[in-house]
Amino acid sequence: MSAIPTSTINSSRFVLTGFPGLEVEYLWLSIPFSSIYAMIFLGNCMVLHVIQTESSLHQPMFYFLAMLAFTDLCMGLSTIYTVLGILWGFIQDISLDSCIAQSYFIHGLSFVESSVLLSMAFDRYIAICNPLHYSSILTSDKIMKIGVTVLCRSSLLIPPVIIHLKFLNYCRPHVLSHSFCLHQDLIRMACSDIRFNSIYGLALVISNLLLDAVLILISYIMILHSVLAIASREERIKSLQTCVSHICAVLVFYIPIIGLTMVHRFGRHLSPLVHVLMGNIYILFPPLMNPIIYSIKTQQIRKRIQRLFYVKGVVSLLSVVECSVLSDCLTTMSIFNGTHYPPPFFLPSGIPGLEESHIWISIPLSMMYMFAILGNSIITHMIHKNPSLHEPQYVFLSMLAATDTGLPASTLPTVLNVFLLNHREIEFHGCPAQMFFIHTLSSLESAILLVVAFDLFMAICNPLCYTVVLTHSRITQMGLAAVARGVVLMAPLPILLKWPPFCKNIILSHSFCFHPDVMKPACGSIRVNIIYGLTLVLCSFGVDSVFIALSYALILKTVLAIVSGEGQLKALNTCVSHIFTVLIFYVPLITLPLMHRIGRLY
Repeated sequence: MSAIPTSTINSSRFVLTGFPGLEVEYLWLSIPFSSIYAMIFLGNCMVLHVIQTESSLHQPMFYFLAMLAFTDLCMGLSTIYTVLGILWGFIQDISLDSCIAQSYFIHGLSFVESSVLLSMAFDRYIAICNPLHYSSILTSDKIMKIGVTVLCRSSLLIPPVIIHLKFLNYCRPHVLSHSFCLHQDLIRMACSDIRFNSIYGLALVISNLLLDAVLILISYIMILHSVLAIASREERIKSLQTCVSHICAVLVFYIPIIGLTMVHRFGRHLSPLVHVLMGNIYILFPPLMNPIIYSIKTQQIRKRIQRLFYVKGVVSLLSVVECSVLSDCLTTMSIFNGTHYPPPFFLPSGIPGLEESHIWISIPLSMMYMFAILGNSIITHMIHKNPSLHEPQYVFLSMLAATDTGLPASTLPTVLNVFLLNHREIEFHGCPAQMFFIHTLSSLESAILLVVAFDLFMAICNPLCYTVVLTHSRITQMGLAAVARGVVLMAPLPILLKWPPFCKNIILSHSFCFHPDVMKPACGSIRVNIIYGLTLVLCSFGVDSVFIALSYALILKTVLAIVSGEGQLKALNTCVSHIFTVLIFYVPLITLPLMHRIGRLY
């Protein structure tokens, strides 16, 4: 091994790993990752801008927060080239020198962030346990010295172990576990003596990350001791609330580090995808979440950010006031002259009590919508392009994925309008249209779940006739029947909403239009709507759930008749994913109508 020329080895390149098995979908995966990086840069830059421009935030805790935001910004910059480069297809490997440089910045910034979190814990300790000396201890000069010490500690301690990587012989396959370079990943490919790297690396972790974590824990034990000594319960809660953001930031930082370390140490037999996911969580999760945590939980920053969107907030407030006044006017006119007017628009609701944080709540909501639409689109695309997946169970899965793509797409405009743009209006004619698509797609999903249950019943209870019964033409007929049933049964719903007069409050309970919710503002007789709605539920969801339960009763009977225990487990394993899907669909479907029916009492 040692006979291999060092110059040859060290001039070689290392292959970066994206997402194993999903290479065809890299272009699609680049969309959420690009969005995550954009949010990292935007969120941390906004925090830095707010702290710099707002003189009232020139205090020790916000200086430390600015250090944290700058560190998170640099962490994003250190990996963006290789991560997005792989997904966009313009790089596949990296030179040794570039790899060593990237690992230096990644590990150095991790140690800096750990030190900054320790400094913030010290700030909270002084503020709560020794408040009279807070301003005399944490002066501007002292904060600057702390910042320089943090930077020097990481800059001086890490270079020896990183530089030593240059002198190792790499004779094992040059394939990294991630789309960026980590020290522990590089030394696995070396066949030289790596005792120095292992021992020094462990010493670094103990003297930096572990020591910081222990000191943070001690500081919070002392804080808790001081808080419990406060007589007033309100003062205790107020003191602890100042620590919530920091505790969240500590957990967001240390949990991925511990998880990634455990995977590298003990997860050699795990799927490469697990290593990739843990690595990306370690790199991207803290920089993404820290601005959100501090913007939501820190009142001063939240108020300053709200000023940036002040004009938008005023417009939203005026629309709410106009809507309320108009609703009162319509009610008054209906009382005096007996006439009723359809409302010009409905007013969807966000999360009551958190209106100020809607702009931040829109970030995880946008990501959820993106993953829902992207994930289901990828499944549909893969099944369509791969001939080996053109089998009944996968065709039904593609139908389910297509339905799950349409359902979030039908609510996306109104939900993001409420949370992201603060625009809270849905035209009267637009609301029934959205309601039609939501309920039709829900009915379609219920029908597809029934068809999948039938597929499993045939595969387990009557396998010899499986290919004869579930032909391509039969599957097409089932799909068309499911669509036709949903459209025909749900079409009268929006039409029936044209008849009852609306003279009550037109504020909805959700950020989208839902039939039981839209009926509430009506002040005329809605008996027909209620009866037809109940009939729909019984004819579609009720019948489907009964037949699904019946199919599983027959499947269970057949499985229990199998002599072999392994055969029984194998048969039941094919049903697990469908059972979970049924529960995920029907439990919320049952809960929401119950809340609308019974929740009025609470």
